[in-house]
Amino acid sequence: MARRASLRASDADRDRVAERLRNAAAEGRLLAHELEQRMATALRARTYGELDAVVADLPGERRPRRPVRSWRSMGPVPACALLLALPVVFAVVVAVVAVVFAMLTTWIVVAAVLWLAIGHRRRWYGPRYVLPRRSPGLYGPRRTSVRPGFWI
Repeated sequence: MARRASLRASDADRDRVAERLRNAAAEGRLLAHELEQRMATALRARTYGELDAVVADLPGERRPRRPVRSWRSMGPVPACALLLALPVVFAVVVAVVAVVFAMLTTWIVVAAVLWLAIGHRRRWYGPRYVLPRRSPGLYGPRRTSVRPGFWI
């Protein structure tokens, strides 16, 4: 692979070096006659080596540093995300509570039905009061008293 100094420069590379020379003159690093000489040399340069020689004694280009972004410097984005996320979280919590409640209710109903069908028997050992009965005969005595009875 060829070294950088022998590679041919493009018009965009020459323009970039010319802009760098103009910035150096604006900062006071170059005098007017030095700027003219270096500009002429930079615009005639064919390789990167010639362009590098023109700006060798100037400080490197300052590239703007990318600021470190924290969540506090992001502006209203986290607040909006939080406002949008809260209803979703609330809906999920309500759905989970509803599912758990439905499951518990279903098991309670199933347990009650099984208890009634299988485990519960009707037992009553105390007295049972029966409504008064009429005797079957037309002219026979009527019994109107309440008498104790048993479950049938």
